[in-house]
Amino acid sequence: MATATDGPEYIEGPMLEDGLLEKRRYQLRLADTATRDHTLVCLPTGLGKTAVSLLVTAERLADHGGKSLLLAPTKPLVQQHADFYREALAVDDEEVVVFTGDVRPDDRAELWESAKVVCATPQVVENDLVGNRVSLADVTHITFDECHRATGGYAYNYIAERYHEDAEDPLVTGMSASPGGDKEEILTVCDNLGLREVAVMTEDDADVAEHTHDTSVEWERVELPETVIEIRDALNEVISERLEKLKQLGVTNSTDPSMSQTQLNAIRAKLQDLIHNDDGDGYKGMSAHAEIMKLRRAVELVETQSVESLRRYFERQRDAARSSGASKASQRFVSEPKVKNAMRKAEAFEDLHPKFRRTRILLAQTLGIEDGERVIVFTESRDTAETLTEFLGEHFTTERFVGQGDKEGSDGMTQKEQKETLDAFRNGEFEVLVSTSVAEEGLDVPDVDLVLFYEPVPKGIRSIQRKGRTGRASDGRVVVLLAEDTRDEAFFWISRNEEKKMEEELRKLKNMEGEIESEIAQQTGLAEFEDAAGEGENNDGEDGGTEADAETADPTDDGDGQAGLTDFAGEVADSEEDGEDEDDTEPEGTVATAEPDGETVEIVADQRELDSHIARDLSTRDGIETRLETLEVGDYVLSDRVVVERKSVEDFLDTLVGGDRSMFEQVGAAARYYARPVVIIEGDRLYEARNVHPNAIRGALASLAVDFGASVMQTTDEEETADLLEVIATREQETDDRTVSVHGEKGGKTLTEQQEYVVGSIAEVGPITARALLEHFGSVEGVMTAEEDDLLEVEGVGAVTAERIREVTGTAYADRREE
Repeated sequence: MATATDGPEYIEGPMLEDGLLEKRRYQLRLADTATRDHTLVCLPTGLGKTAVSLLVTAERLADHGGKSLLLAPTKPLVQQHADFYREALAVDDEEVVVFTGDVRPDDRAELWESAKVVCATPQVVENDLVGNRVSLADVTHITFDECHRATGGYAYNYIAERYHEDAEDPLVTGMSASPGGDKEEILTVCDNLGLREVAVMTEDDADVAEHTHDTSVEWERVELPETVIEIRDALNEVISERLEKLKQLGVTNSTDPSMSQTQLNAIRAKLQDLIHNDDGDGYKGMSAHAEIMKLRRAVELVETQSVESLRRYFERQRDAARSSGASKASQRFVSEPKVKNAMRKAEAFEDLHPKFRRTRILLAQTLGIEDGERVIVFTESRDTAETLTEFLGEHFTTERFVGQGDKEGSDGMTQKEQKETLDAFRNGEFEVLVSTSVAEEGLDVPDVDLVLFYEPVPKGIRSIQRKGRTGRASDGRVVVLLAEDTRDEAFFWISRNEEKKMEEELRKLKNMEGEIESEIAQQTGLAEFEDAAGEGENNDGEDGGTEADAETADPTDDGDGQAGLTDFAGEVADSEEDGEDEDDTEPEGTVATAEPDGETVEIVADQRELDSHIARDLSTRDGIETRLETLEVGDYVLSDRVVVERKSVEDFLDTLVGGDRSMFEQVGAAARYYARPVVIIEGDRLYEARNVHPNAIRGALASLAVDFGASVMQTTDEEETADLLEVIATREQETDDRTVSVHGEKGGKTLTEQQEYVVGSIAEVGPITARALLEHFGSVEGVMTAEEDDLLEVEGVGAVTAERIREVTGTAYADRREE
């Protein structure tokens, strides 16, 4: 794939721009492995993982056609990948598209069809898959950048599952500089993404070593001034007092203000148990716990960030305590005398935090004495980033780089602003970039002379990512500031130990590639064997059954045709009220099972329901097609007459405790637009979870059923909710031949849809018969004024339906609500 020239050697190949990708043997070796099978590619930060992915993409597009999908966790990283692909791949720039939340869903669906390469954030692709806007069928290569994120419920896992199921010719590449802390974590990532090969290069490899440079790491300790220590100690005293109250409740044995977050989480769990047991002390303890968390944040800011950051935090807490609906924890926090005294000291403090002073000195040495060109300063706090940018801007050309969302009272940066800032930094238009964690992961920040950690980070993987910003083109330097006798010390040791462990694990991974691949192969083979065994059992069952089958038959079936209990899982027994009409030539209520019969069942989910995994789960099921909309009524629409409002047990009880009427308003709106509103209450311990009188709960349930005509059902978790939605939707659409129709939308329906809705809203009619009536009579008016004999001429309309239409349209109105 390479050609020799008088100068540097460049990679040549189908769909690659000539003279652009410098030949690096380790990249070619990794790409060669990744083109053969689903592969985890591990390579130290800054050594061109994206180039490996691009080489695989180019070969797949040239040999197999289709399109390529590259996923990255942040918008700036997505844009960076897209820019690189447009530069290095021999396709039109318009064929490399970017999918982020800034692009409208309808536009994404259109762009998807014409794109060769899609670079996207995973959440956007997840939403588009759940909403059935895009298909992975013709995607011939998918790349998961920073694939170590493929754990838990992260969107990577769902997309990988869908890709392996839907793609005609799939190939997966996972990329990371640090895939996990141990073999089990790496195997989890491989399993979640369907990876079968592992290809690792470390800085010990000769091919890699010639492209790397030494990066020295220095830890500089700073001593806190007396006033800062006094502020911290005052806040810690209050924490100890609040912990003493929790100790009296029996949920902790310690009053140490420096206890770990794990210990605090354990305390919270014990308080939750008290609440579940209707113990009022649980609520008091939970409020004290919330106050402790606020106090710990204040301590962290004054210790490790700056007094200015603490002042900003205090101001936000004062504003929160004055607002309507302020929590007792917020009010106690700002009214506590020791906290108020700490606030006064913070406001009177005019000196610099020692980290500020040391930062200025280090930058002066690097940019002045040593003739450096660029420095990155990383900080955990956006407040500190703001303050540092202002402070350093007095001495150096400085810009901030933060995330997009509003946070800590600070405005975020748009994607355009982030890109412009990075471009200006690369072009040498300013010297110092002050960044929060948004610039850590994979972002192509130019090689810098110094990376300054304003504070240690408590995760080894983040430390590795940050250090990767230097030492690319020349020897680099990393300095970490550490405030003595603070949590900086703990973070230092945690990060250092994790980092050493990860570097060791990467080397181990290099040595045990074969072992991991063998375990993956064993797991894959076992799964395939179990699938085959399951298919064999099914085949056996089709041969007519066995004596054992007879012994385990439904005990409610007496052998004379009597239906068993299980038969009712998929039946609908329509009463005359529900539309049964023995005179109708084509009744709309029939008996059927809830199992899919080859037809597609559609479920419309509200966009806001994506916080749960219900729609995602449904989208993976055979015979179910999901669609996303911003619903004005309900959370899920299952037919033209069934809408579902989903509430967790906690949300349901909140409406009773807080006097919030929103749930009843929502169900009322559902009842106005749909004939069969359903309320699903999800979770357990409905009568035990909160200190709410059982009769209040029963009264609310009765109101939903009697006042609003809603069917109230309870499920234990999201999976059971998804199961119930599937059964209801299948019964509606396959049994009753009903279509999905979204009512109550802003912007309204088309005229045709409105006409069908008006006619179909009459009991016994429904959407199929409504269309037949409108086609026969030509208008809503024609249907409403037709005589009974004329109505009977329409296919699907029997005597009961015709009589009902005449009754509804011809009977004088009388308000009987007071009767």
